[in-house]
Amino acid sequence: MPTAGTSGATRTTGTNGPAGTDAGAGAGAGAGAGASPLADAPRLTPKAIVRHLDLEVIGQDDAKKTLAVAIYSHQRKLEAARMRGVPLAKSNILLIGPSGTGKTLMCESLARFLGLPFVTADATALAQTRYVNDEIEAILQRLLDHADGDLAAAQRGIVFIDEIDKLKARDGQPAAVSGESVQHALLRVMEGSLVRLRGDDGQAPARYIDTSGILFICGGAFVGLDEIMARNQSYGFISTSGADDRTILDRLNARVKPTDLVLFGLIPEFTGRLPVIARLHDLDRAALVRIMTEPRNSLYRQCQAVFEAEGVKLVIEPRVFEEIADLALEYRTGARSLRGIFEELVTPILYVVPDQPEIRRVAITSLFAGPTVTR
Repeated sequence: MPTAGTSGATRTTGTNGPAGTDAGAGAGAGAGAGASPLADAPRLTPKAIVRHLDLEVIGQDDAKKTLAVAIYSHQRKLEAARMRGVPLAKSNILLIGPSGTGKTLMCESLARFLGLPFVTADATALAQTRYVNDEIEAILQRLLDHADGDLAAAQRGIVFIDEIDKLKARDGQPAAVSGESVQHALLRVMEGSLVRLRGDDGQAPARYIDTSGILFICGGAFVGLDEIMARNQSYGFISTSGADDRTILDRLNARVKPTDLVLFGLIPEFTGRLPVIARLHDLDRAALVRIMTEPRNSLYRQCQAVFEAEGVKLVIEPRVFEEIADLALEYRTGARSLRGIFEELVTPILYVVPDQPEIRRVAITSLFAGPTVTR
């Protein structure tokens, strides 16, 4: 749903893979035994992945394409490593965009579609602990738990680390040391290494998980990055005599470069582990309206299902969704605020409907007017 992904606690999600894909079966990374989700689905192309994302994520077309190609390439590399013993050169991903633009939702939807174990974590929580390595181990343990203990499946899973921009270095601030230390701690697992897992009770026999095939996706708002990019236009020397040259130059200058991220506050070694970068943009009014109405699990459809269970037809006029979108834009939290406004709208109605079985239809024509009830 549009507001999937909350900050704070580490979270996992269910994985129902594409036709014939079993979330609990598959290969480990590196030399890897087993098969990737693409092994039995040769027609699962980047375009097919984007078509699936379109069912749940509104807009962000460029980011969808970048993410689809990256995950497709990663799975093919896993398959090549398994079949031909080709060393895996992993390309982790960085998603840059304001809060509420769909970063977590996109990753969750992708993992569900491919049937891959998936877990999210918050970089700020990692920065606040004295035992960073233990927290990283706990994230990988949860990934293994979500794979039902199948080590091979966990070793081809996805880890999404949100608010990675909060790890930026700030001169003279104690938190900077903590944030930079977390970046250093993440380097090893993002590159690929064996990590010892002690289990939940700490007494079970130790297991080792190979992170070389685990795809790490980092996300963050990166407030202030645009100003850095504007000052760091490093491709101005390219000839721009023709229209095509000008287009190429504009595209190059629109890219987020590693030097931009270093100036922002990430260490060079960390930015080097995130070669694939996709940008998500603020959602406008039309996009917010579409989020509430178009996806197969949209807020409107979910709410209609609740009312239908009571034998009541719920009708909300388009004007209402526009009014909700306007409020969400004022809150500046993207799609995250839509659910709260929507729930506030229907709560008074749903409070009385179950006790009045004679009600057959409820129509809402404005966010600032009472509903019309038909009995």
